[in-house]
Amino acid sequence: MAVGETAVEVGVEFNDSLSIGMDDLSRNDDLQIPDELPMMAVRDVVVFNYMIIPLFVGRPGSVEAVNEALNGDKLLMLVTQRDATKDDPSPDDLYSVGMVCMIMRTLKLPDGRLKVLVQAMAKARIKKYLRTEPSYRVSVAVVEDKEPGEITIEVEALMRTVREQTEKIMSLRGILSADLMMIINNIEDPGRLADLIGSNLRLKIPESQSILEEVNPVKRLRLVNSLLSKELEVSTVQAKIQNEAKEEMSKSQREYILREQLHALQKELGDSDERTQEIEELEHKIRKMKMPKAVRKEALKQLSRMEMMHPDSSEATIIRTYIDWILDVPWKKGTKDQLDLLVAKQVLDEDHYGLERVKERILEFLAVRKLNDSTKGPILCFVGPPGVGKTSLGQSIARALGRKFHRMSLGGMKDEAEIRGHRRTYIGAMPGRIIQGLKAVKSNNPVFMMDEIDKVGADYRGDPSSALLEVLDPEQNVEFSDHYLNMPFDLSRVMFITTANMTDTIPGPLLDRMEVIRLSGYTLEEKLVIANRYLLPRQIKENGIKKSQIKFNQETVTRIITHYTSEAGLRNLEREIGKICRKVARKIAEGGKGPYSISLRNLDSYLGPPKNIPESEMETIDQPGLVTGLAWTEVGGEILHIEVNLMPGKGKLILTGQLGEVMKESAQAALTYCRSCTEDLGVEAEYFDKTDIHVHVPAGAIPKDGPSAGITIATALYSAISGKKVNKQLAMTGEVTLRGRVLPIGGLKEKALAALRANIPTVIIPALNEKELVEIPEDIRKKMTFHPVKDMSEVIELAFSRSAKSKRRG
Repeated sequence: MAVGETAVEVGVEFNDSLSIGMDDLSRNDDLQIPDELPMMAVRDVVVFNYMIIPLFVGRPGSVEAVNEALNGDKLLMLVTQRDATKDDPSPDDLYSVGMVCMIMRTLKLPDGRLKVLVQAMAKARIKKYLRTEPSYRVSVAVVEDKEPGEITIEVEALMRTVREQTEKIMSLRGILSADLMMIINNIEDPGRLADLIGSNLRLKIPESQSILEEVNPVKRLRLVNSLLSKELEVSTVQAKIQNEAKEEMSKSQREYILREQLHALQKELGDSDERTQEIEELEHKIRKMKMPKAVRKEALKQLSRMEMMHPDSSEATIIRTYIDWILDVPWKKGTKDQLDLLVAKQVLDEDHYGLERVKERILEFLAVRKLNDSTKGPILCFVGPPGVGKTSLGQSIARALGRKFHRMSLGGMKDEAEIRGHRRTYIGAMPGRIIQGLKAVKSNNPVFMMDEIDKVGADYRGDPSSALLEVLDPEQNVEFSDHYLNMPFDLSRVMFITTANMTDTIPGPLLDRMEVIRLSGYTLEEKLVIANRYLLPRQIKENGIKKSQIKFNQETVTRIITHYTSEAGLRNLEREIGKICRKVARKIAEGGKGPYSISLRNLDSYLGPPKNIPESEMETIDQPGLVTGLAWTEVGGEILHIEVNLMPGKGKLILTGQLGEVMKESAQAALTYCRSCTEDLGVEAEYFDKTDIHVHVPAGAIPKDGPSAGITIATALYSAISGKKVNKQLAMTGEVTLRGRVLPIGGLKEKALAALRANIPTVIIPALNEKELVEIPEDIRKKMTFHPVKDMSEVIELAFSRSAKSKRRG
């Protein structure tokens, strides 16, 4: 099948090539047109009478039609296809009126295509399609133009008008040629004048075809005249725009002017381009979206600026991105709170065991919210060792409230722009992670968790912790200003929750804006419940095992907790359980059927030898100078063993075990106290000048520091010098002064849990910390005895009493 080919020169401009084919000497008007001819479709151009036009012929059907014509009388019927995009047009896709052309010259190109030069000989109409394969062959009838008759004054005036408009258009375009105007002025036939000018106008295919099919020369000239009038109006507007532009302009300015010209032309013609549609769509979105009036005003202002810019300029790209961010930020879009306290309590209990204080605080917030929906979001800070459920608790709070949840890690953050965003002055600028998080959840009142707030850094790019002062202040965050948006955003509806392992590294002003809730850790009983309720089912499911294929008993889980983990949280416990599940999963994948029972007898085969040996199972060395202390660390409370040994010397105090400056000062204070008690110790005053004292804290590779080991070191010194043994079922914590006063410490709950994990039931604490015993769960207080003391004399009395009888405090 013959398919459409493309003209080399379509003739969209008036130029000197108009003279091609217009010389009557090149035509043979006596040529006889046969009734049947090979036919080829062309696209992008309508061939008019008297035209000579080169064509590229490349597709098989078109080449076949050309060869057929060359083998005959060199005549070929050319018709234009309605849709230029179709590569294989059917008869319905072709116009019925075209031109019979004479093939004047052919040239075969290296790529196999043909370059054909044809001359239009006569207008013809397709009567019937005789063949469609391998090329078109049609039956044609010559279409004769009507005689123009006598050239009346009206027709003469019409021809003169057409000539004048053509001259004006060429003059406006700067392509006026004397030779070209001479050719136009010498044509006296209205039909030929219409064909000459119509073939070189910027016309769409249907308009050109309508000119071709008009057989009345005068009507054809009137149709060309109307199209010339439209083209003249467009050219006038174009010239006006060009005259208003400055003579000297940069490349970007020239591109802007050209696009403005196109925009003006399209506006005059009633057309609309993609750029205009984009602007209209953005304006519609801005007006439809719920946002503050000031934000809408700024968005429309920026949209107006973007409309005046070149779309490919960098500034236009920045503004477009800015408008997209304005449309994506949830200014007034939020979720409705779930204010059913019973449902919220059920959700919190389902997700977490224990943590009663945290749950109580959330239910209090819901109660206040139910009575006063305009209350501001609280700023909670969960402080505790790793693995106690700080992050997962935030997810549970969001589920209980019916809000969206977003988590952002602050660990290692040093750039203030991460919080406040970048200034909108360069490509790639973005809002801060606060606004990004709100965009991600598409809500202005989510539960927004900021993890590791105690690990925020600072460098030359600013101090993120200072930027957080505004974010986490309920009185200021009503109008939080992000550098990128540069407009206030109300963060008061957001419920911010932060997490930290310790509060020491959090700046004071920032800590003051948060309500600190401490999660100290879990007891053995709590770990058992959590393991059975949450950890075991989760690991069994994640490792692809069925519940019927693996069995754990309580003794096994207890041994995993006591002998394979030593932590306040649950992370390592879940890892050990996951290790067992993976080994069972491998056995099942290799063909085993199970069920596999995990017992005390075979636990070592899954986890290896125990990693930790509880204090109760360790061989205790009952000697003077050995005392058990309690320490607080980022991962919870820990047992601290302090050893003191004496040897003849010159009164040196040797401290080992990677002690920090604070602990070294505590050791010096403890030694001074003991030197003041020579009478109670039963030694002479010169004793300390002849004896070297070595204080050692085991696990020497681990740095140790803090103000709570004073009474422990003093007791160990007293024990070593006096030769009295300290009660091994006793642990202690507290700072000592030179005169033996006991000062308060921090982390009492964590230290109590550490003593409980080590099966030490009696703890000496500073009297000033007694009020904090209410924060320790009642089930822990029932298992332990706490001895509040004010002076070292009380500590000495309790330490060397085998029973340490005293009333339990709590």
